[in-house]
Amino acid sequence: MPRASPAEPDAPAPEIPETLPEPPARGPAVGVVDLGASKVTCFIMKPQGIDRDRHTLSTAGIGYVQSRGVRNGAIANPDEVAQGIAQAVERAETVAGVNLQGVSVCTACGQLTSHRVMTQVSLGARPISDGDLSRAIASALAQVRLSGRKPIHLLPVAWSVDGQKGVRDPRGMFGRTLGLELLVVSMAEEVFFAIARSVERAHLKFEGIVAAPFASALAALEVDEMDLGAICIDMGGGTTSLSVFKNGALCHVDSVDVGGGHVTQDIARGLQTSVAGAERTKTLHGSAVSSANEDREMIEAPPRGEDSDAVPVIAPLSLLKGIIQPRVEETLELLRERLKVSGAPVHPGAGIVLTGGGSQLAGVREVAMRVFDRPVRLGRPRHAPHLADAASGPAFTASVGGLHRIAFGPREVVSPTALAGVSLRNRMVDPNRSPIARAAAWFLANI
Repeated sequence: MPRASPAEPDAPAPEIPETLPEPPARGPAVGVVDLGASKVTCFIMKPQGIDRDRHTLSTAGIGYVQSRGVRNGAIANPDEVAQGIAQAVERAETVAGVNLQGVSVCTACGQLTSHRVMTQVSLGARPISDGDLSRAIASALAQVRLSGRKPIHLLPVAWSVDGQKGVRDPRGMFGRTLGLELLVVSMAEEVFFAIARSVERAHLKFEGIVAAPFASALAALEVDEMDLGAICIDMGGGTTSLSVFKNGALCHVDSVDVGGGHVTQDIARGLQTSVAGAERTKTLHGSAVSSANEDREMIEAPPRGEDSDAVPVIAPLSLLKGIIQPRVEETLELLRERLKVSGAPVHPGAGIVLTGGGSQLAGVREVAMRVFDRPVRLGRPRHAPHLADAASGPAFTASVGGLHRIAFGPREVVSPTALAGVSLRNRMVDPNRSPIARAAAWFLANI
């Protein structure tokens, strides 16, 4: 069914739960939009598409279009972004045979970053309860101060009891003190609200933002990799971002506003060709690793402009690779240095998993091995075995990961839906609600 052209919605937003519920056995179809600089993708999943026994999912519909209006990790034209979202969702709806009410958005825009908050609360002479967890969470949230930024994830990294670390669920244990390390993932506030407005202009309910490197990791990493330690690098068109896992939990997120589109622009300038011609040349002949005798091998690229008499651009293959390699190295080195100064708890044996459309460029894996001095593998969506070949590559990993988060978690202290901006300030605190829900309400009323 065709979706109406983007416009400001008139109806008030419906009620949104404060905390992430357990995935429902039955319910409406859900949608995830992956918003990047090169493409906008929508994946739709129906409740029957979740296989809890095998921990897999299947999609009911997929749609994607070229992205417009996203530049350098920011929203340059909200109207174009809204139109791209509406078109991608409409195509997915047509395949799935459903109409979505709302979507969550996976993106690496907005200068994603994270920081960890530590807290400790005293315990009584009784087993640790939900109330004790709530007090620890509230104590951690009280330390969160984000000037000009919007939190999109609030995830427990680790619990401890009397200094004993590595506790995944302290309930039922005894001790004198309960410690919590909380990860706060945030993005630029103006980008957050620009994306929210674009979704609403597409006549969809905005259900929050999921950090693309987090979503990609959920889809690409093995359980053992999350437990033993891993770094997932999502190489998008306009942004390259990473997530770090240790002991099964997300413990760091970061990003740089450089991606595959910058490589394409470098080629267009260096070879004096069009952007479309540079992208095609990169796909056909590009590599981030040089080899012997490439000065003698010539490549051909279309000229700029529409002059039918213009001759093609002829250049040695070594020139093309000499343009690509420095940009790829620079991007990965930027991430490496930011990771070093962040103090993130990266295990010495942690490997790297590359995903995203930029990871498909030949030679990127070899460059990453040299820059990080760690084992590197290429990642694809693991939890959607029935995807068509055209949608099962690294470029679609974040979309699958967004569905994985909805279907299987992990659960968050405050859900991305609640963080989407629903004000709890004027709501009464129901004493029958869970302690964690009350802590979430307090946080949202005070950020």
